[in-house]
This record gives sequence, structure tokens and C-alpha cells, in this order.
Amino acid sequence: LDVVLRSWSACGLGNHSSNMASTTASASSEELPSGQSSISSSTGGPLFLEYKVNSVVELTLAPNSETIRGLVYCTDHVSNSIVLKKSLKHTTLASEIHIINAASVTSKKVILQEAPLTAEQGETAEELALPLPNVSKKALEEREKRAIRLAEESFRHINEKASPEGQAVFDRLLKACNDVVWRGESIVVLQQIQVDPPYTTNECHLLTSLSGPKHEASLERVKKIVAALPGQQAS
Repeated sequence: LDVVLRSWSACGLGNHSSNMASTTASASSEELPSGQSSISSSTGGPLFLEYKVNSVVELTLAPNSETIRGLVYCTDHVSNSIVLKKSLKHTTLASEIHIINAASVTSKKVILQEAPLTAEQGETAEELALPLPNVSKKALEEREKRAIRLAEESFRHINEKASPEGQAVFDRLLKACNDVVWRGESIVVLQQIQVDPPYTTNECHLLTSLSGPKHEASLERVKKIVAALPGQQAS
């Protein structure tokens, strides 16, 4: 969570708060009053200057004047969000995370300009400052590119002409054998075996140029995978 939230903020790769969750965190999103527009902060300046990381603040939120207090964990200008961390005591959860739309903040009270780094430095401090991790924008961009590439590959595995049963057979074979492609409405596995509609074990056969015990063993394995799917009948 530490790396995700802070790198999310530092590199301007923010997403809306509704998609963020953690087993040790809870999100708080506030509904804005009618007609209220989204602004960077109450002063019109950048969020990271208005809400400094590792400061402790108390915020009052519209529309119900709810008060939330915690350590400023990070901010994100893309989604206009402030992330507050509140440590929890006498519970199995370490902390509670609130992701707040900055436009819903009606008032702000600064409790500490900067939280102490250790308990010895502030024995009565409710929050301790968290060191900022090193963030590599290049590494994040590479992860984004990889995610896009994987998504594009997954789309290539979908055959709109095939029946739902055929797509289910393809997905199961892809998971088991990895080297699986569509050839029209037929499925080719390991460049050795073809499964034709209606995708039962009776339609599993070796490609014409292949023969021998090794290929026959591969064929039997594919038939077992297909037969294991619901509604299939073994040949």
C-alpha cells in the first residue's frame, strides 16, 4: 500500500479513489453539494503544498460536516484527492486510510506541521511520519506498458465467431498448454492438435503431417482436458 499510494501520487499516475482498497485500509469518498466544482485546494494552489505529506490535519467535509483527522499520506492532483492515514489501536488492523476529494473539504486545521519520525521524538504524538520511498518513474512506466501488453494479448485470445462452449475450451487449453491459437473457428494446440467445432473429444485430432507416440500422447492429454469440461462426452 505504501509504494502504491505514494508512487501513484509522485508520478501523477493517479486513478479515482473508488478503485482503491486494502485489507488494512478503508476509503472515504464524499458526495459534493449540488453546484460545487472541483478545485485543487481551498487556496487554489497545488494540493501537495496545501496538504503537506507527513503533516497531521483535521478536515471538515461537506455535506454533513464530518470530521476526519490523520496524517497526510499523499495527494494526487489528477483525481484531486487527499489521502489521510489514521493509526488504529487495540485492533488487529494497523491503520485506516481515507481517500478524500479535496473539493469536499470545507475547513482544515493543522495539528502538526510535521509528525515526529520516532515515538521518542514525540511521546504523545498520535501519528508518526512515514519515510518517502524511492520512486522510479521509469519502472512504473514499464509496469504500465507490460499491463497494456498483457491486456492486448488477452483480447487476441477471444474469438467472436466461436461459440461460448468453444471459447471455454480454448481458455482451458490455454491455461493448461500455453501454446494455443485460433485458426478460424478451430483451436490449434502446441502446433500439433486441432479441435474443431463443436469442440468435443471426437473433434480432437492430430494435424495431418504429424504422427508417432509423442504426438499421440499430446493428443490424449488434450482430449482429457476437453473431456473434463462440463457437458463434454469422451470419445
